[in-house]
Amino acid sequence: MKTADLSQFQAGYIISDAKFFDRSTMGEAQIQQFLQSKVPSCQSGHVCLKDWYDTSRATSADAMCGAYPGGMRERASTIIYKVAQACGINPQAILVMLQKEQGLVTHTWPSDWRYTIAMGQGCPDTAACDTRYYGFFNQVYGAAWQLKRYANPPGTSQYFTWYAPGKTWNVRWNPDAACGSSPVYIQNQATANLYYYTPYQPNAAALRAGYGEGDACSSYGNRNFFQYFTDWFGSTTGGGNPFGNVESMMGDSGSIRVTGWAADPDTTSPIEVHIYVGSVGTAFVAADERPDVGAAYPAVGSKHGFNVRVKVPAAGTHTVCAYAINAGAGTNKLLSCGTVSVTGPIDGGSAPIGYLESLTVSGTTATASGWAIDPDTASPIKVRLTVGGSTTEVTADRTRPDVGASYPSAGSNHGFSAQVSLPTGTSTMCAVAVNTAVIGGNTDIGCRTVTVAAPTPAVNKAPFGNFESVGVSSGNLTIAGWAIDPNVTGPIQVHVYVDGVGKGYTADVSRPDVGAAYPGYGDRHGFVVQTSASPGSHYVCVYAIDDAGGSNPTLGCRTVTVAAPTPAVNKAPFGNFESVGVSSANLTIAGWAIDPNVTGPIQVHVYVDGVGKGYTADVSRPDVGAAYPGYGDRHGFVVQTSASPGSHYVCVYAIDDAGGSNPTLGCRTVTVTAPTPAVNKAPFGNFEWVSTSAGALTASGWAIDPDTTNPVAVHVYVDGVGREFIANLARPDVASVYPASGSAHGFVASIPASAGSHRVCVYAIDTAGGSNPALGCRDVTVP
Repeated sequence: MKTADLSQFQAGYIISDAKFFDRSTMGEAQIQQFLQSKVPSCQSGHVCLKDWYDTSRATSADAMCGAYPGGMRERASTIIYKVAQACGINPQAILVMLQKEQGLVTHTWPSDWRYTIAMGQGCPDTAACDTRYYGFFNQVYGAAWQLKRYANPPGTSQYFTWYAPGKTWNVRWNPDAACGSSPVYIQNQATANLYYYTPYQPNAAALRAGYGEGDACSSYGNRNFFQYFTDWFGSTTGGGNPFGNVESMMGDSGSIRVTGWAADPDTTSPIEVHIYVGSVGTAFVAADERPDVGAAYPAVGSKHGFNVRVKVPAAGTHTVCAYAINAGAGTNKLLSCGTVSVTGPIDGGSAPIGYLESLTVSGTTATASGWAIDPDTASPIKVRLTVGGSTTEVTADRTRPDVGASYPSAGSNHGFSAQVSLPTGTSTMCAVAVNTAVIGGNTDIGCRTVTVAAPTPAVNKAPFGNFESVGVSSGNLTIAGWAIDPNVTGPIQVHVYVDGVGKGYTADVSRPDVGAAYPGYGDRHGFVVQTSASPGSHYVCVYAIDDAGGSNPTLGCRTVTVAAPTPAVNKAPFGNFESVGVSSANLTIAGWAIDPNVTGPIQVHVYVDGVGKGYTADVSRPDVGAAYPGYGDRHGFVVQTSASPGSHYVCVYAIDDAGGSNPTLGCRTVTVTAPTPAVNKAPFGNFEWVSTSAGALTASGWAIDPDTTNPVAVHVYVDGVGREFIANLARPDVASVYPASGSAHGFVASIPASAGSHRVCVYAIDTAGGSNPALGCRDVTVP
């Protein structure tokens, strides 16, 4: 269902702030339903996004996002929803970014790597990805956090300024700087955020290409964001044009059936479609249930289908056009035009008739009454009542003898009376009688205007309660009591101030005693909160917060003293330097170390000839754990360090975790023996033959250096002038005699030579720079 018009792409206003930061557009179930609608089934052996689970970690609230409660196994839709709520990002925007970065929303065989870098967070175009952001949860949360950070919220530095909204900035077309840039006036923060995240704008070629590729200087990230968002969720800026699809146009005897759907991004209510046959138009309301449309475009809902017949004046070929009629800002949208052939005869059909007789108001409820008849049937028909953007459909099937007397062929069961809730102020209701015949349109049967008076405001009563106690334990204050707002039955907020610094809490702890004393409010009004406090005297006050925004009375103040904690006695670490071994110029130093003040592994410092290095003593030592129960067994160390030949003095120290003294675990002297130098062996081989031809000679043989299995060089001298060749040809016969050296040791060297007698000598070249023995010399005559 491609609807995005890329000519409407505005580089400086890709998406409005209201859209981008609206966390309420989709619930968790809607997100899951949306993912399932995009990939009904996944290819075997792969896990698609609708079925993906990940472990999320708990995060604390900061300037960018609220607290995120982690989970061991959370569905992708759950993570998307929880991140959207915590960070205040539209979940639709997160879905679009998952699609434009890795295609995950529609992919039927995604790799694990796509989930590893799902949002492209920490993966710049010019460098490798940052492994700190690997994993689906880290990608979604990290990207949302970063998108909020770009706005430099209070409590952060003013770091991101180079795409600040309200100014003109040069935005590049492509990562290749040679492609250039153009000035863009960035209108709002959400658009700036997209450029910080993907710092390129689409060029004309990219916009002409739709979802395809443009030219060498095209970029697609922000184009695809705009296109996917528009195609899936409607306008990125609000006030958008309607959109939809004509799915069929079929001719019949005397009429044309048109089916499809139409919606407007500015409303969830059904909108009108106008069907034109030639120059004659007929209005219909696209209000049929279409779950597929609702799943694809959850922001507009599912009541947007139409299946209508339109009468034609004569048999033959007719041009048929369907328009979606705009609601709110924007313009009408041509959905499709086509030619349809209609056969005769041309049947007649009558439009419905009726009247909206009255609209009465009681409180905020309006009662609409009237009648409606379709002359083509005696059965009751539907009436649609529209107020603002809301439509209610009722059946006109109440007995109306007066109507039956006036229209005896239709009968009496055509009255309607329906109740509709109205907002405070003036509202206009319009009624439409819905045509049930195969041809013809609906009929407007009247509009009426009424005014709903604002309700008399209730008298606000101040909350009350009791600050019952404050306890002290290990540097923490425990503050308890209860609070009720008589205007509501639910829990309310209390603010606890310690030395003038306040924090809010919800008084929702069960207190049956309070519920019994104040029946009608329930018992969930208690509070028991903890807060840390430094040693000394503190002044604690508790306030009950008025749910209606009135005054917030104090529940009491108390002075409390927090005693300074008794300082813990630091105990020195201990352990054992058990051994030091020597092997091939390496020292292996082993032992164990424990700090009695902690249970975890500690550092040990190993000094060799006065030069130290730190290591963690975390090797499992069950024997140590058994000897010192309560500290665990991860206290061993086995470390290696290189050492030159000679005598070395090795000392090991246990490092105090609290910064106290670091006792030695022992020192030892060890001697590293100098390695025996390897004896270089001379190469050997055979100069087997030399052949001649007009203007050239060819020398052949083999050569091996016993110090290596690799091919060696041979130098071939002709009359004292040498050339180098590599003896790397396969010689299985040589390998059978010298199996340890392998077979790649043959050579065949062709050398240009003038006619006449020449002396040819061959030398094997020592790889270690030693002597290069001759393999032989031969005299030949070149013809």
